[in-house]
Amino acid sequence: MACGGDDNDKLSLDSIRDSLIRQEDTIIFNLIERIKYPINSIFYQQPSSSNIPCLSGGSLFHYLFQQTEALQAKVGRYLSPEENPFFPNNLPDSIIPPTNFTPALSRRIHYGKFVAEVKFMDCTDEYKPFILAQDRDALMKLLTFEAVEEMVKKRVAKKAKVFGQEITSNDCVKEAKGKVDPSLVSRLYDEWIMPLTKLVEVEYLLRRLD
Repeated sequence: MACGGDDNDKLSLDSIRDSLIRQEDTIIFNLIERIKYPINSIFYQQPSSSNIPCLSGGSLFHYLFQQTEALQAKVGRYLSPEENPFFPNNLPDSIIPPTNFTPALSRRIHYGKFVAEVKFMDCTDEYKPFILAQDRDALMKLLTFEAVEEMVKKRVAKKAKVFGQEITSNDCVKEAKGKVDPSLVSRLYDEWIMPLTKLVEVEYLLRRLD
Protein backbone atom coordinates (compact mmCIF):
# COMPACT_ATOMS: atom_id res chain seq x y z
CA MET A 1 0.00 0.00 0.00
CA ALA A 2 1.34 3.38 -0.96
CA CYS A 3 2.45 5.80 1.72
CA GLY A 4 0.17 8.68 2.51
CA GLY A 5 -3.03 6.78 1.75
CA ASP A 6 -6.25 7.40 3.62
CA ASP A 7 -6.52 5.33 6.81
CA ASN A 8 -10.09 4.47 5.83
CA ASP A 9 -8.69 2.77 2.70
CA LYS A 10 -6.88 0.34 4.99
CA LEU A 11 -10.26 -0.73 6.39
CA SER A 12 -11.86 -1.36 3.01
CA LEU A 13 -12.84 -4.91 2.10
CA ASP A 14 -10.28 -4.93 -0.73
CA SER A 15 -7.53 -3.94 1.70
CA ILE A 16 -8.63 -6.55 4.23
CA ARG A 17 -8.71 -9.22 1.54
CA ASP A 18 -5.23 -8.27 0.31
CA SER A 19 -3.87 -8.38 3.86
CA LEU A 20 -5.34 -11.83 4.51
CA ILE A 21 -3.98 -13.19 1.24
CA ARG A 22 -0.49 -11.88 2.04
CA GLN A 23 -0.65 -13.55 5.45
CA GLU A 24 -1.81 -16.75 3.77
CA ASP A 25 1.17 -16.62 1.40
CA THR A 26 3.53 -16.02 4.32
CA ILE A 27 2.21 -19.05 6.21
CA ILE A 28 2.66 -21.33 3.20
CA PHE A 29 6.15 -20.04 2.41
CA ASN A 30 7.19 -20.49 6.05
CA LEU A 31 5.86 -24.06 6.03
CA ILE A 32 7.92 -24.83 2.94
CA GLU A 33 11.01 -23.38 4.62
CA ARG A 34 10.42 -25.21 7.89
CA ILE A 35 9.61 -28.61 6.44
CA LYS A 36 13.15 -29.13 5.16
CA TYR A 37 14.44 -29.33 8.75
CA PRO A 38 13.92 -32.41 10.93
CA ILE A 39 12.05 -32.12 14.20
CA ASN A 40 14.38 -31.48 17.12
CA SER A 41 12.28 -32.70 20.03
CA ILE A 42 14.88 -31.75 22.64
CA PHE A 43 14.50 -28.11 21.62
CA TYR A 44 10.80 -28.19 22.63
CA GLN A 45 11.00 -30.32 25.75
CA GLN A 46 11.15 -28.89 29.24
CA PRO A 47 14.22 -30.42 30.88
CA SER A 48 13.64 -32.29 34.13
CA SER A 49 16.79 -30.71 35.47
CA SER A 50 19.17 -28.26 33.91
CA ASN A 51 22.44 -26.61 34.68
CA ILE A 52 21.20 -23.59 32.74
CA PRO A 53 19.16 -21.41 35.14
CA CYS A 54 17.22 -19.70 32.36
CA LEU A 55 15.71 -23.04 31.29
CA SER A 56 14.30 -23.89 34.71
CA GLY A 57 10.89 -22.53 33.67
CA GLY A 58 10.56 -24.05 30.20
CA SER A 59 12.15 -25.40 27.07
CA LEU A 60 14.91 -23.85 25.00
CA PHE A 61 12.26 -22.89 22.43
CA HIS A 62 10.23 -21.18 25.14
CA TYR A 63 13.29 -19.26 26.31
CA LEU A 64 14.33 -18.24 22.80
CA PHE A 65 10.81 -17.09 21.96
CA GLN A 66 10.52 -15.00 25.13
CA GLN A 67 13.90 -13.38 24.60
CA THR A 68 13.06 -12.59 20.98
CA GLU A 69 9.82 -10.91 22.03
CA ALA A 70 11.65 -9.00 24.76
CA LEU A 71 14.03 -7.57 22.16
CA GLN A 72 11.16 -6.69 19.84
CA ALA A 73 9.33 -5.03 22.71
CA LYS A 74 12.36 -2.82 23.43
CA VAL A 75 12.35 -1.49 19.85
CA GLY A 76 8.63 -0.72 19.91
CA ARG A 77 7.01 -3.57 17.99
CA TYR A 78 4.17 -3.99 20.46
CA LEU A 79 3.33 -0.30 20.57
CA SER A 80 1.28 -1.03 17.45
CA PRO A 81 -2.24 -2.27 18.22
CA GLU A 82 -1.81 -4.77 15.39
CA GLU A 83 1.08 -6.52 17.14
CA ASN A 84 0.60 -8.79 20.14
CA PRO A 85 3.24 -10.83 22.00
CA PHE A 86 2.61 -14.45 22.87
CA PHE A 87 4.25 -13.89 26.25
CA PRO A 88 3.11 -10.41 27.36
CA ASN A 89 4.20 -10.69 31.00
CA ASN A 90 7.41 -9.00 32.13
CA LEU A 91 8.25 -7.47 28.77
CA PRO A 92 10.71 -4.55 28.94
CA ASP A 93 9.60 -1.01 28.17
CA SER A 94 10.13 0.29 24.67
CA ILE A 95 13.02 2.65 24.01
CA ILE A 96 10.96 4.06 21.11
CA PRO A 97 8.62 6.97 21.95
CA PRO A 98 4.89 6.08 21.82
CA THR A 99 3.11 6.63 18.54
CA ASN A 100 -0.36 8.09 18.20
CA PHE A 101 -2.42 5.63 16.18
CA THR A 102 -5.61 6.76 14.50
CA PRO A 103 -8.88 5.37 15.90
CA ALA A 104 -9.38 3.30 12.75
CA LEU A 105 -6.01 1.62 13.00
CA SER A 106 -6.35 1.02 16.71
CA ARG A 107 -9.21 -1.36 15.96
CA ARG A 108 -6.95 -3.63 13.91
CA ILE A 109 -5.55 -5.72 16.73
CA HIS A 110 -4.76 -8.63 14.42
CA TYR A 111 -6.51 -10.17 11.49
CA GLY A 112 -8.74 -12.52 13.48
CA LYS A 113 -10.12 -9.76 15.66
CA PHE A 114 -10.34 -7.43 12.68
CA VAL A 115 -12.46 -9.93 10.77
CA ALA A 116 -14.80 -10.00 13.74
CA GLU A 117 -15.00 -6.22 13.64
CA VAL A 118 -16.05 -6.32 10.00
CA LYS A 119 -18.53 -9.16 10.36
CA PHE A 120 -20.35 -7.50 13.24
CA MET A 121 -20.03 -3.82 12.33
CA ASP A 122 -23.81 -3.61 11.87
CA CYS A 123 -24.58 -5.12 15.25
CA THR A 124 -26.67 -2.57 17.12
CA ASP A 125 -27.85 -2.53 20.72
CA GLU A 126 -31.07 -4.34 19.86
CA TYR A 127 -29.07 -7.44 18.87
CA LYS A 128 -26.79 -7.51 21.90
CA PRO A 129 -29.10 -9.52 24.19
CA PHE A 130 -29.48 -12.15 21.48
CA ILE A 131 -25.75 -12.47 20.90
CA LEU A 132 -24.89 -12.51 24.59
CA ALA A 133 -27.43 -15.28 25.11
CA GLN A 134 -25.55 -17.53 22.70
CA ASP A 135 -22.80 -19.73 24.05
CA ARG A 136 -19.44 -19.98 22.37
CA ASP A 137 -20.35 -23.10 20.43
CA ALA A 138 -23.39 -21.40 18.96
CA LEU A 139 -21.33 -18.36 18.00
CA MET A 140 -18.75 -20.60 16.38
CA LYS A 141 -21.52 -22.10 14.24
CA LEU A 142 -22.71 -18.62 13.28
CA LEU A 143 -19.17 -17.80 12.15
CA THR A 144 -18.84 -20.96 10.09
CA PHE A 145 -19.37 -20.62 6.35
CA GLU A 146 -18.62 -24.06 4.95
CA ALA A 147 -18.55 -22.99 1.30
CA VAL A 148 -16.01 -20.26 2.06
CA GLU A 149 -13.87 -22.60 4.16
CA GLU A 150 -13.85 -25.21 1.39
CA MET A 151 -12.74 -22.52 -1.04
CA VAL A 152 -9.93 -21.47 1.30
CA LYS A 153 -8.74 -25.07 1.74
CA LYS A 154 -8.64 -25.60 -2.01
CA ARG A 155 -6.85 -22.29 -2.54
CA VAL A 156 -4.11 -22.92 0.01
CA ALA A 157 -3.59 -26.45 -1.34
CA LYS A 158 -3.16 -25.04 -4.82
CA LYS A 159 -0.75 -22.38 -3.54
CA ALA A 160 1.28 -25.00 -1.69
CA LYS A 161 1.56 -27.02 -4.89
CA VAL A 162 2.63 -23.99 -6.93
CA PHE A 163 4.98 -22.49 -4.33
CA GLY A 164 6.61 -25.88 -3.73
CA GLN A 165 7.54 -26.52 -7.36
CA GLU A 166 11.10 -26.52 -8.60
CA ILE A 167 12.01 -24.39 -11.61
CA THR A 168 14.85 -25.56 -13.86
CA SER A 169 17.38 -23.31 -15.56
CA ASN A 170 15.43 -23.44 -18.82
CA ASP A 171 12.38 -21.99 -17.06
CA CYS A 172 10.48 -25.25 -17.16
CA VAL A 173 8.62 -26.56 -14.15
CA LYS A 174 10.17 -29.79 -12.94
CA GLU A 175 7.58 -32.51 -12.64
CA ALA A 176 8.54 -33.99 -9.32
CA LYS A 177 7.33 -34.33 -5.78
CA GLY A 178 6.74 -30.91 -4.29
CA LYS A 179 8.52 -29.51 -1.28
CA VAL A 180 5.36 -29.76 0.81
CA ASP A 181 2.29 -31.96 0.59
CA PRO A 182 -0.60 -29.66 -0.45
CA SER A 183 -3.12 -31.83 1.39
CA LEU A 184 -1.26 -31.25 4.67
CA VAL A 185 -1.47 -27.48 4.20
CA SER A 186 -5.18 -27.81 3.54
CA ARG A 187 -5.55 -29.88 6.73
CA LEU A 188 -3.58 -27.30 8.70
CA TYR A 189 -6.07 -24.64 7.70
CA ASP A 190 -9.04 -26.92 8.29
CA GLU A 191 -8.01 -28.20 11.72
CA TRP A 192 -6.01 -25.30 13.15
CA ILE A 193 -5.88 -21.93 11.44
CA MET A 194 -9.55 -21.43 10.60
CA PRO A 195 -10.88 -22.77 13.94
CA LEU A 196 -8.41 -20.62 15.89
CA THR A 197 -9.37 -17.59 13.82
CA LYS A 198 -13.04 -18.12 14.65
CA LEU A 199 -12.17 -18.65 18.31
CA VAL A 200 -10.49 -15.24 18.37
CA GLU A 201 -13.53 -13.73 16.65
CA VAL A 202 -15.86 -15.16 19.30
CA GLU A 203 -13.74 -13.92 22.19
CA TYR A 204 -13.42 -10.50 20.59
CA LEU A 205 -17.16 -10.26 19.96
CA LEU A 206 -18.00 -11.21 23.54
CA ARG A 207 -15.48 -8.69 24.83
CA ARG A 208 -16.99 -5.92 22.70
CA LEU A 209 -20.50 -6.73 23.93
CA ASP A 210 -19.51 -7.12 27.58
